[in-house]
Amino acid sequence: MNAFQEYYPENVAHCFGCGRLNSDGHQIKTFWDGDETVTHFQPLPFHMAMPGFTYGGLIASLIDCHSTGTAAAAMYRSEDRAMDTLPPFRFVTGSLRVDYLKPTPLAALLEIRGTVKEIKGRKVIVTTTVTADGVITARGEVVAVQMPDSFGIAMPA
Repeated sequence: MNAFQEYYPENVAHCFGCGRLNSDGHQIKTFWDGDETVTHFQPLPFHMAMPGFTYGGLIASLIDCHSTGTAAAAMYRSEDRAMDTLPPFRFVTGSLRVDYLKPTPLAALLEIRGTVKEIKGRKVIVTTTVTADGVITARGEVVAVQMPDSFGIAMPA
């Protein structure tokens, strides 16, 4: 089974968080797990906020990219389409809210889980949790907006 991000067209597969073509990025991989989506991510020592704990910006970026990937997969699912069918669905972040509930340990393998709250037109709302060692450390909500067809086309300098 392929991760959602493996279906992203090349012109929009460079995102720092989820782009398979960004060798310096997180390259998260998201999958369906029943009605939820799941990503696992291992923070590295340079993701440190302070000794032993993960930087909050990393947590926000994981919630962001996991949620936009979930939005795309949910839109395909709502239309009963495979993720490799055209036209492609890609989403950008309209808004991102993150609540940090507890410090996230740096050494823990993180589990990021998303649930589709609403699909309405070109907008998908996704709620996402980050869990470390069985404890939810952050919760977020993303309003994901379907990307216009012209987005991802390089603009002249």
